[in-house]
Amino acid sequence: MICIQRLCRATLSLLMGGAALFAVSSACGQVSPEEMVNPRLKSAEEKYFPQLHSIQQSIAGSKFPFKFKLARYLKAKPGQREASDSNGIEFVYFQQRLVLKISGIYKAAFNPTRLTRNERADRVFEDIVIPVLRVVAKQIPKDADFEGVGFEIIYDTRNAGSAYDYEGKEVLTAVFDRDDAVLLANATVNSDRQQTLNHSEVFLNGEDLGLALGQHDSLNVEALNRSLPRHATEVPTTFHESAAYDADVSTAKISPALSVTQTFPASVHEPSFADAMRLQSQFQPQLNAIVKEEGTRFHLEEGTAPAFEIGGNQTLLHLTLRNTLSFEKSTTSIYRRAAQSFDLFLAPELRELTRRLPENGEFDALELSVLNHLGSERTPSETIDYICPLDSMRQFVANRISSQDLINQSVVLVNGVRIGLNLQLVE
Repeated sequence: MICIQRLCRATLSLLMGGAALFAVSSACGQVSPEEMVNPRLKSAEEKYFPQLHSIQQSIAGSKFPFKFKLARYLKAKPGQREASDSNGIEFVYFQQRLVLKISGIYKAAFNPTRLTRNERADRVFEDIVIPVLRVVAKQIPKDADFEGVGFEIIYDTRNAGSAYDYEGKEVLTAVFDRDDAVLLANATVNSDRQQTLNHSEVFLNGEDLGLALGQHDSLNVEALNRSLPRHATEVPTTFHESAAYDADVSTAKISPALSVTQTFPASVHEPSFADAMRLQSQFQPQLNAIVKEEGTRFHLEEGTAPAFEIGGNQTLLHLTLRNTLSFEKSTTSIYRRAAQSFDLFLAPELRELTRRLPENGEFDALELSVLNHLGSERTPSETIDYICPLDSMRQFVANRISSQDLINQSVVLVNGVRIGLNLQLVE
């Protein structure tokens, strides 16, 4: 949460096909359009795929002070499948903006006793962000229809003393408006870059950072022309959204889904992809266990791992499931398919599924994407998203509210279009 989004969240029809696609996309450095379920993200990936491939090739051929490689999951451990995913270029949603995100691992180790937090972030900004922005500025047309460019760069900090050798990691996260990204790429003096940075989103390990170029200490974030700073307890380490299928079409992160966000109560703070990434890192072992132990039982879609995402002002846990029901498009309506998919496929699994999910109050809703086959089509041709407030979901599985009550308190989308759904009326 970049290869062409937080969670997210892949439309792969067969396990072998998914494995082949994973191998191909890992080699090329950006997500294949066929991997995306969200229509707008898929469209963006298809539209800009040649440019993204050129960006990947340019990055691979560039010389950096230390080795830099694209990576989709920055905190994946060696041996995990995610660790071999080099799809570090993708489109994601961030605060209702479609953002081209570039993430990777910088093989630099900075000594924290010699360089301050600001100086370390400054080095990574100069070593990686600026050179890559120049590549992006050359490849992306001026009339591009996405809103921003984002970065997630992880690197090492190492303090070697006479009695011990301590090594840690830091993640620099930054999101720039598209025009600002071009300004940063073309600026030749730090004063011009600094002015742009002062109103951009910059985080270090989840904390707002007033990055001061060429300085010892960072700037006071509260004095900058940006949104109110968030505390470390509120903002996590990175924004992730790779493989994410967003909830306008599924997580309400952009466009028509802005109205969707009104369905849920406002969070205490405006979440970011950094929040999603912190939760992803915190609960990745638990999510991996669900996929490994219960993936077949719950019909979780191969190649689309559970992912935390940001939808409007909400944090969502997004799961994608393959429907076991069969429908004929000519004899059923979208309303009937949505009702039966919930009543006959999804609802019976919710009690056991929710018992396996993280039990904390740090995310607001579940997004359950159900992939439908229509007729004899081999690949899913319809996606139904049920975006359910977590409290309502818990009340439903405890038999405190009916299935219709849960639907009334949720958002239902069919291929990205919101619908009203009366379960009994269309059965």
